[in-house]
Amino acid sequence: MNGPPVDVGLRLRARERVVVHVDSVAARWIGALAVFCAACWLILILARYHHHPEWHCAGRLGWSLTVLAAVALIARGIFLGRPVTATHATAAALCLLAGFAAHVLAFDLLGDSLIAGSGLVLMWPTSSRPRPADLPRAWRLINATTEDPLAPFAMQTGKSYHFTAAGTAALAYRTRMGYAVVGGDPIGDEGQFAELVADFAAMCHTHGWRIAVVGCSERRLSLWTDAAVLGQSLRTIPIGRDVVVDVSGFDMVGREFRNLRQAVQRTHNSGITTEIVAERDLDDKRRAELADVVRASPSGAHTDRGFYMNLDGVLEGRFPGIQLIIARDASGRVQGFHRYATAGGGGDITLDVPWRRRGAPNGIDERLSVDMIAAAKDGGAQRVSLSFAAFPELFDGSSPSRLHGLFYRMIHLLDPLIALESLYRYVRKFHALDARRYALISLTQIIPLVFVLMSLEFMPRRRHL
Repeated sequence: MNGPPVDVGLRLRARERVVVHVDSVAARWIGALAVFCAACWLILILARYHHHPEWHCAGRLGWSLTVLAAVALIARGIFLGRPVTATHATAAALCLLAGFAAHVLAFDLLGDSLIAGSGLVLMWPTSSRPRPADLPRAWRLINATTEDPLAPFAMQTGKSYHFTAAGTAALAYRTRMGYAVVGGDPIGDEGQFAELVADFAAMCHTHGWRIAVVGCSERRLSLWTDAAVLGQSLRTIPIGRDVVVDVSGFDMVGREFRNLRQAVQRTHNSGITTEIVAERDLDDKRRAELADVVRASPSGAHTDRGFYMNLDGVLEGRFPGIQLIIARDASGRVQGFHRYATAGGGGDITLDVPWRRRGAPNGIDERLSVDMIAAAKDGGAQRVSLSFAAFPELFDGSSPSRLHGLFYRMIHLLDPLIALESLYRYVRKFHALDARRYALISLTQIIPLVFVLMSLEFMPRRRHL
C-alpha cells in the first residue's frame, strides 16, 4: 500500500531551511577571532620548530594548516553573510567524516583536503529557484512597462523574480556562485523602483549574495549607485546601445538607407512573401515547418544560450505576447522567421532571435525586420527594437588606438558563440542606435564575476523542439 503523497516543495524547503544565521556583527567577530587563534597556533608551532629543530612537528603543522584553511573558509562565508542551511550542514559533516576516514586509511593529503573543504561546503552560497507560477504576475508588469526594449526578456524560464510587497513592480535575476545577477531594468510601476531595489538589496544581504547588474539603461543608473542602500559599490561600465526604430517616422528614403532598400528589394524580386502569426496560435503544420528551419539554421537547433537579452522556449508557446514573422519563398517553403516579444500593451516590440536556413536568399533578415516595422505601425505600436549593438565604438572605427585594437581582437574570440561585429553591421543599416546600456559590477571581484557573467550568457541549455 502506498503511503501519503509527499509535497516536493516541502522537501525542498526542508533542505533549504536555514539552521544558522551569520548576518550579525557578533558572528563576524567570532569568525575573525577563530581565524586569529588558528593563525597564532600555526605561528607557535613554527616558532617552536625554529628553536627546537629536533622536534618532529610535521604532523602538527599539517593539522594546523588544515584547521586554519577550514576556519578561514568558514570566516569568509560569515563575512559574506552566507547562511548555513540544513543541506550545507549535512554535506559539511559528511565531508568532515570522510576526511577523518581518509586519515585512518593513511590517505593524509586527501583527508586534509576534505577536512579543509568542509569549511567551503558549510558556507557554500545558496541559490534562487525559479517559480514558473510567477510568470503571469511578471507578464502583467511587462505589459504595463513602456519604452523598455528589454522588459520582455524578464520572462526567461531560468530567471527568478523579486516583487514589491504590493506586487506592482519586480525585477528579474539569477544567482550563481554567490552573485545575484539582475538582467535589465525593473518592470512595472516605476514609482516603486527605488523601494524595490532597496528591498532586493536587503534580501540579497540576508542570503549572502553580492549584486551585479547587466543591461541597465541610462535612466535607471541612479537605482544602483547608492552604496549605502546596496551595501556595496558598483562600477558603471558601458556595454552597448539599444537599436530602437521609431515606427511613426521610419522610412527608407535617402542615401543612408540605400543598402537596406537594396536588400529588401532583392527579396521582392526573388518572390519572398511574409506573414505574421502569434506563437501560441501555431498549428501543427506551421510548427513543424518552423522547427525544420531551426534545425537547419546556422545557429544550431539543440541548445539555447543567453540570459540578459534572450528568451528561450522557441515554438513552445510558453510565453504570452510572442509574435513570429515568417518568410516563404516562391514555392511556399519557409526560409526564415523572426521571433518578436511585446511589452507596454503592444506599444513596444522587441526582436528576440532571427532564424534562417543555410543558403537562404540574401536580404531575408532585412525584409522581415522592415515588414515587422510596417505591421507595427499599422497596429499602433510606437517602437520596434532590433536587438542590441554591443560595443559599437569598437566596430565603427571612431576611436582607433592600440587599446581599441586589443579589445577588437578580444571581442572576436567570441565569434563562435556570438558574432557581435556581424550583428552590428546588420543593425546599423537601420540608423536607429538609441540609449546606452550598462553593466554595474564590483571591480574588486572582477575575476569571479567574469566567469559568472560569461557562464550565464553562454552556457548551453538543452532545447526541446
